[in-house]
Amino acid sequence: MCKPKPARGNGYTAGASCITSILMNDIEAKVNLDTGAFCTFVSKDSLQAILPGRKSHLLPIEGVQFSSASNNMYPWGILDTNLVFPYTTGSVRMKTEIVAIDNCTSQHIILGNDYLSIYGININNHKDRYFTIGENKRQKFAFFNMPKQISMISSVKDTYKEEFVSNQLAEAHINSSLSPKMRHDLINVL
Repeated sequence: MCKPKPARGNGYTAGASCITSILMNDIEAKVNLDTGAFCTFVSKDSLQAILPGRKSHLLPIEGVQFSSASNNMYPWGILDTNLVFPYTTGSVRMKTEIVAIDNCTSQHIILGNDYLSIYGININNHKDRYFTIGENKRQKFAFFNMPKQISMISSVKDTYKEEFVSNQLAEAHINSSLSPKMRHDLINVL
């Protein structure tokens, strides 16, 4: 099913972003699925905001030139990490190498054609926009502008927390005099 065509002179308003939420080292971040990007990258500033103090963990990158539509981009290093696309019935974990760019202005991780093709990510631009990963076309991931996405991250984090509490903390003795809020805060710290 197609969307209605915008009025003349307003065609640019029909587009939508391909931004979704992921977990990187158990920290929520936003990723833009960008079919026009040659490789996966993140700005140095965004990387430092998501994972402070990671410069020493970056793999070196030398002798490579990157450019965007408007300027040259200077690589800062390569982050070897996992990206987790949360889903209530089974999240998808991707092993990635993300190029950190010194002079990039994007606020999101840009997932480029390298990993879009490696993991078989397909973007569906019909009325209900979604994307799939790999062969499982029934597992539909939502883009960020859909309200379901926020609850998806929460439900996956809650599932991890519940498993941790029931498995890892099963024999732990938490002081019964703690208030429910204090108990909740303690479990979040653990």
